Amino acid sequence: MTPKLYLVIPCYNEEAVLPVTAPTFLNKIEELVAAGEISDQSRVFFVNDGSSDNTWEIIKNLVSMNKHYAGISLSRNMGHQNALLGGLMEAKELCDVTVSIDCDGQDDINAVDEMLKHYKKGCDIVYGVRASRKTDTKFKRGSAHLFYKLLEKLGVQTVYNHADYRLMSARALEALAEFKEVNLYLRGMVTLVGFKTATVYYNRTVRLAGKSHYPLSKMLKLALNGITSLSVKPIHLITAFGIFVMALSVVGIIWSVISYFLSSTVAGWASLVAIICFFGGAQILCIGVIGEYIGKIYMETKARPRYIVADRAEADE
Repeated sequence: MTPKLYLVIPCYNEEAVLPVTAPTFLNKIEELVAAGEISDQSRVFFVNDGSSDNTWEIIKNLVSMNKHYAGISLSRNMGHQNALLGGLMEAKELCDVTVSIDCDGQDDINAVDEMLKHYKKGCDIVYGVRASRKTDTKFKRGSAHLFYKLLEKLGVQTVYNHADYRLMSARALEALAEFKEVNLYLRGMVTLVGFKTATVYYNRTVRLAGKSHYPLSKMLKLALNGITSLSVKPIHLITAFGIFVMALSVVGIIWSVISYFLSSTVAGWASLVAIICFFGGAQILCIGVIGEYIGKIYMETKARPRYIVADRAEADE
C-alpha cells in the first residue's frame, strides 16, 4: 500500500516566494505519485501563520487550481514553531507520513525521495541535515556552531545542522502529540520521541524570493526556548556558582579576621567596589536565569492553545 504523504509548509508573509516555490512542491508530489511511491491522496499542506499580506489568498487560489494543494489558516501569528506543530497535528489525522519544510525553497525538495526510502525501511523519523553551511555568513556559521555545542554541553539532545526539515510517520506524530508544553523547540522535542531514525544530507541554497522573516532576535528567542525548555543545567550551574562564591566568602572572612588581629588591614576602596560590582552583577544574572524558568512555568500553567485554526482550504474531490 502506497503511503499518503503531506508536505507541511508553514508560511508567514510569503506572497513573494510562494508563487515560485509552490509549483516545485507540487511537481515533487506529482512525480512521486506517478512513480507509485506515494498515494494520489497526498497533499502540499500550507499553514498560513496569520500573515498580513496576500499569503492566504494565494494559498486558496492554489487549492482551487489543483487537488494536491490544501491548507489551513491560523487565527493570528502564532510563531514558526507553533504553526509547524499545528500543521503536523492537523495532518497526522489525514496521512501516513509528513515531511515538514520551509516555504522559501532553500531546502532541497529532492531529499524527500531519500527520506521516503528510509521510511519504507521502517524509520519513523528521518532528519534532513545540511551537508555544509557555505551559504551562511561567517557570523551565522560561528553562532550556529556555538549554539549546538552549548546545547550539547547542557544535555539537550539535538541533531547537528538539522533545522525543521524532517519526515515523521503518523506513529511518531501521535507520540509527539503527547508532549503538551507551550514553549516549543521542535528540534529538541522530536529527538525525545524515540523510534527508529535515519539522516539524509542535502545542500541548502539561498532564498529563492522575498526576504527572511527570521531575524537575529527571533533566532535568539528560539535558542533561549531550546535551552530553557529542554535543560535545567543552567539552574544547576547557578547552584554550583553559589557554592563557589560562598566558599570564597568564607575564605575572605577568615582572611579579614586574621588581618584585623595582625593589624595589617589596609583601606582599599577600589578593590571593595570591584568586589561589590562583581558579585552584584553575578546575583542579578542568576536571578535573571531563574526568572526565565519561572516565566516558562507561568506560561505552561496557563495551558493556552498552541494554535487556533481560523479557516481551511481543500479541493473538492
